[in-house]
Amino acid sequence: LMADTLTLFTFIGLSEQKAKETLKNEALSSALKDAITQVQNVNGASGVDKAMGVMLYSMASRLKDTKRLPLLTDCIAQGKICTELQLAAALDFVKSHPQDPINQREFEEACGVGVVITPEQIEDAVSRVCDQKAQRAAAKGAPDWLTVCACVAGEARSALKWADGKVIKNEVDMQVLHLLGPKTEADLEKKTKVRRRQIVQIIILVNGYIHINRKFVPFPHAGENYKSEGYVVTPNTMALLQKHLEVTGGKIVTRFPPEPNGILHIGHAKAINFNFGYAKANNGICYLRYDDTNPEKEEEKYFTAIRDMVEWLGYKPYAVTHASDNFQKLYDLAVILIGRGLAYVCHQKGEELKGHNAPPSPWRDRPMEESLVLFERMKKGMFGEGEATLRMKIVMEDGKMDPVAYRIKYTAHHRTGDKWCIYPTYDYTHCLCDSIENITHSLCTKEFQARRSSYYWLCNAVDVYCPVQWEYGRLNLTYTVVSKRKIIKLVETGVVRDWDDPRLFTLTALRRRGFPPEAINNFCARVGVTVSQTTTEPHLLESCVRDVLNDTAPRAMAVLEPLKVTITNLPDDFKAGVQVPNFPANEAKGSHTVSFTRIVFIEQGDFREVMEKGYKRLTPDQPVGLRHAGYVISVQKVIKDSSGKVTELEVTCCRSDKEEKPKAFIHWVSEPLVCEVRLYDRLFLHKNPEDPSEVPNGYLSDINPDSLQIISGALVDTSVTGAQVFDKFQFERVGYFSLDSDSTKDKLVFNRTVTLKEDPGKI
Repeated sequence: LMADTLTLFTFIGLSEQKAKETLKNEALSSALKDAITQVQNVNGASGVDKAMGVMLYSMASRLKDTKRLPLLTDCIAQGKICTELQLAAALDFVKSHPQDPINQREFEEACGVGVVITPEQIEDAVSRVCDQKAQRAAAKGAPDWLTVCACVAGEARSALKWADGKVIKNEVDMQVLHLLGPKTEADLEKKTKVRRRQIVQIIILVNGYIHINRKFVPFPHAGENYKSEGYVVTPNTMALLQKHLEVTGGKIVTRFPPEPNGILHIGHAKAINFNFGYAKANNGICYLRYDDTNPEKEEEKYFTAIRDMVEWLGYKPYAVTHASDNFQKLYDLAVILIGRGLAYVCHQKGEELKGHNAPPSPWRDRPMEESLVLFERMKKGMFGEGEATLRMKIVMEDGKMDPVAYRIKYTAHHRTGDKWCIYPTYDYTHCLCDSIENITHSLCTKEFQARRSSYYWLCNAVDVYCPVQWEYGRLNLTYTVVSKRKIIKLVETGVVRDWDDPRLFTLTALRRRGFPPEAINNFCARVGVTVSQTTTEPHLLESCVRDVLNDTAPRAMAVLEPLKVTITNLPDDFKAGVQVPNFPANEAKGSHTVSFTRIVFIEQGDFREVMEKGYKRLTPDQPVGLRHAGYVISVQKVIKDSSGKVTELEVTCCRSDKEEKPKAFIHWVSEPLVCEVRLYDRLFLHKNPEDPSEVPNGYLSDINPDSLQIISGALVDTSVTGAQVFDKFQFERVGYFSLDSDSTKDKLVFNRTVTLKEDPGKI
C-alpha cells in the first residue's frame, strides 16, 4: 500500500524524495491521496498533470480545515483554481469562513474564478504605468533601469490582480527596454544592500501585525480568533465570538498573570512589556491577574511587590483581578465537564502521576454520576490531601495524559479563607479565567506551547468563549539564576541578603541597584519578540542603562580610595566655591557648588611616584589639572608612613589659564561627605551556573567571592546631601551610582549601578 501511494505521488509530479517525505506525514499524505482520488474521479485516471499535481500538493499541505478539501479539490479539478494567487485567495477565504454553508458565488469572486486577463490588457496596463513611472524618474534625473522595472511591475500586478506574474514581468522588461534602452553597466552592477542599525521594537504591534525576528507576522484581530494557527472551531464558535465582541467592543484585551509566590525577575519584564505594550499600542486594555490557586506558597508581600514592579516599569493595569475571584465559576464549569463525561475523580497518588509515562488511571471510565458525587465530597472535605483529584480526559501535546484539574489542600487561602479545600490547577484555571475576562490574546512563553491544545479543548468542552494562545521565547541572562527555589536557597545560605540584593536580576534588585525602568523597557525592546528562547549577555542590558543614565543622572565628584593633598601656597583659611555643571554637555540643565579649600582629596590611582610611559596624571615631575576648579597642581613633597605607603602629598597650585595645559584633569573633593560605596560584580563565575557541564557541583559552588566590595570611607561632594533613595548620579570618571535604602541621615550608602564604559567580561 505504501509503495502504491509513493507511485501515486510521483505520478502527479513530486520527486521521489519529496514523495517519501510526504508519506512520513500521515495527515498530509491522507489529504493529498484523497484529493488525487477525487480529481481522478472527475477527470479520469490520467487527468492529473504536473501543474495540477503541484497545485494539489500546495493545497493539501496548507489547508488547515480538512472539511474544505473536497471544495478546493473540485475547483482545481475543474480548472477554476489554476494559479498560486487563486489558491492563496481560496485558502484565505475558507479560513475566514469556518462555518457552513460556503456562499459559492462569494467564494468564486474572491478567488478570481472565471476572470480572464488577455495579453492586450496586460500590455495596456503596463504601458500606462510605464509612461507614468518613466516621466517621474526622468524628472528626478537619469532613471534607474531596475527601479523603473520594479515599480512598473508592482503597480501592474495591483491593477491586474489575477494576471500571470511571469507574463507581466516579460511585458515590463520589453516595454522598459523600448523606453530606456539596454541596461547600462551601472544597471548590471549588483546593488549592495545598506544595512541600517535598528533597534527591534517589541511594540511594533499595530494593525494586526507583530514584529518577530525582524519580520512582520500576522496577528489575529479581535474576534478573528479562528484565523490563528491551531485554533479549533466548533458549531458554537462564531456565536461565542459575537458575544465576546459585544462585551469588548472589538478592543484588544490582554493580561499579565503572575503567580504571587515570588518576586518578578528580568524575564517577567519582557512579559510585562509584551502584554501591556501590545494592548497599549492597539488602544486596548491589560489586566494584572494574580494566579492565586496555590495557597501554600502565596504571601501578601509578593502581591504588593508584583504590582509595584508593574507600575515601576510605567504600566497601569486596567484592573487588578485574581483567579480566586472565579473559584465558584470554575467549580461550576468543572461540574459541567464531569457531566459531559470529560473529567473523572481519580485516586492515584501524586508520585504515580509524575512524569510523562504515568500508568493509566483505573478510574478513567468510572460512571459520570459517581464522579459527580465524589467531586462534591472532595469539596466538602471528606477526603484527605492526596486521596483524590479531578482529572481531565485529554492527552496534551507533550504526551502527558489526563492532567489534574483540582486537588485537595487544607490550607487557608489569603482571600477566601477556609471556604474552599479544593483548588484548581494552572492547566484548568488559566484558559477559563482568560475566557471569563474576555482576553483576546493569551500571550505566554514557549514552554506553554504543549498546553495550547488543552487550552482550546477545555474552553470548547464547556462551551465558553475561547481566546487565542500565542507563545514567544523566554528572555534569559547569563551569569545569573532566576528560579524562585534557587534564589531562596541563595538567601537562606547567606550568599545574598534578600530578593532585592543588587547582584540578582529580580526587578526589585535591579531597581535597588539603580537600573532605570526606561532602560529595562528599552532592553526588552532591543531583544524583541522571538519565537525561540533568547539568552543574552548582561552587558547588553548595561548598555541600555548607560544610555538612559547618561542623559538623566546629574554629575557629582567622589573619591573611592582617597589620597590627601595639601596645597601649600594657599592660606590655611582659604575657601572658594566652584561651580560644577550637572550635565557638562548641556549646561542649561543647571549646576551645583562645591567647596575648594587648601586640603583636597584625589584618587590614589591618580598619583604615581615613578613616571611610566603613557601615564598622564600626577607624578613628582608631571602636573595635573583639577576638574572644574581652574587650577593645576604640581607635587612638592611626597609623605609616606612607616611601611612606605604614600599617605599625603604637598603640592602648589596655579591658575590653569596661566600655565601650559596639563596632559590630564582629575576629579577631587574638598570638605566632602564620608559615605559607604558598594561595588558589584557578577554573582557567578561561569556563564551558565545551572549547567552541569560547566559547573558539575551545582550553582552554589560557582559563587564569585569578589561579587561585592564595600568601601566604607569613600568621599563624595556635598551636592548629594539631599538625595532620596534610588536617586542616581554619575560620579565623574568613576561610574553611575544610586542611593541605597540602607542610607541614614548620618551616612549615605551608594550602589554602583554600572561602570562608565562597557566591559563585556563584567556585569
